[in-house]
Amino acid sequence: MPRQLLRPENCYLHIIDPQERLMNQIHEADQVIKTITKLVHCARIVGIPILANTQYKKGLGPYVAELEELMDGVVRPDKIEFNALAHPETRALVSALPASIHTAILVGVETHICIYQTAIGMLGHGLMPWVVSDAVSSREPKNSALGLARIEALGAAVGPAEMIIYELLGKAGTPEFKAVLPHIL
Repeated sequence: MPRQLLRPENCYLHIIDPQERLMNQIHEADQVIKTITKLVHCARIVGIPILANTQYKKGLGPYVAELEELMDGVVRPDKIEFNALAHPETRALVSALPASIHTAILVGVETHICIYQTAIGMLGHGLMPWVVSDAVSSREPKNSALGLARIEALGAAVGPAEMIIYELLGKAGTPEFKAVLPHIL
């Protein structure tokens, strides 16, 4: 992938499995939910497509309430695969995104399982995963840290939400900046 700053027209946001029964066990779940919420608002403001998945919804339930209320219009295939792109419907949705999109902003749980395997799937699909470090987690902090280290070693980008939000905004003073500001302060 070329080394350049991200632009909204080159990205999509992919949310993986922040479901009620799973999030009850996730380390720093409240922070992860808050950060994913911030990124959903930002994506909508700057015009980034949003895709999402659930993992075996029958067993793990819907998204946590804070995120569920933001999911109007977001397609969320229910998968059993840990790599979301191994799921045929998800892969088809990703393939149908505009050709200008080369970066997947990846958030959700668990870092060392579904985020890690989905990042590998994205690399194999020709996408650059940009894993938002404060919008992912696992049940055990050490597993999340090891998952992020492995993801980064494979060539994916890893960094905090503010880094990617400000990169996507590019500059202050725009209508988009002003609309995003209440969500990042």
